[in-house]
Amino acid sequence: MAQAKKIVLYLVLIFVLYTIITSPARAAGLVQIGFEGISNAAQGVGEFMTQLVS
Repeated sequence: MAQAKKIVLYLVLIFVLYTIITSPARAAGLVQIGFEGISNAAQGVGEFMTQLVS
């Protein structure tokens, strides 16, 4: 099982590097979308906690 995890990790790393090298603008856009998603999730959790306290 550990062997499979290493293989998947290497494949993901190769894919990320390939994407960055072949299309840096698209890769930057994907990273921005990811950070926006994380920000929106954190904001939602914050609003939920605020509603619990109020």
